[in-house]
Amino acid sequence: MNEINYGPLHQLIGTWKGDKGTDIAPEPSGEENNPYFETITFEAIGDVSNAEVQTLAVLHYKQIVQRQENGDVFHHQVGYWSWDSVTGVVTHSFSIPRGVGVVACGKVLDDEDLPNATVIEVSAEDTGFDGGIAQTSFMQKKANTTAFSQILTIQGETLKYEQTIMLDIYSKTFEHTDTNTLVRQA
Repeated sequence: MNEINYGPLHQLIGTWKGDKGTDIAPEPSGEENNPYFETITFEAIGDVSNAEVQTLAVLHYKQIVQRQENGDVFHHQVGYWSWDSVTGVVTHSFSIPRGVGVVACGKVLDDEDLPNATVIEVSAEDTGFDGGIAQTSFMQKKANTTAFSQILTIQGETLKYEQTIMLDIYSKTFEHTDTNTLVRQA
């Protein structure tokens, strides 16, 4: 039996918690700042074969995000991270209950400023060739997601992420951002 090569994704396996999240979200009159805490659990599920040519090592994950002020869940996301060891492509695919699905693709970056860290960058556009965004007609009309980008930095027992979702909402284009630093749980 062959051991599965999860590449850079092996460092994500486990449960991570962070309590310093910042969500900058759109409001009709401008923006709101939502401090949050969250738990993300990554589980290795093995490999999958595509068209008997491509083999991907895959992690399943679940992310629960709660408001600092009252503990209410305001974001629940599930998805997959996959690694193609032949091409070096990392894919992050996920869906959220609002009727939006994203397939974002990217690579592991070389970051000379963080020699002991793994930095993964993925992105998607609604017209993207390698990846894309699908959403319900309601979301296309009311809160259209046009682009998604995310950078993960894994350094030891710390996971930091920064992500931007470009939205056409409230008759304007809005840069919805989320950032947090999480720590691996024992």
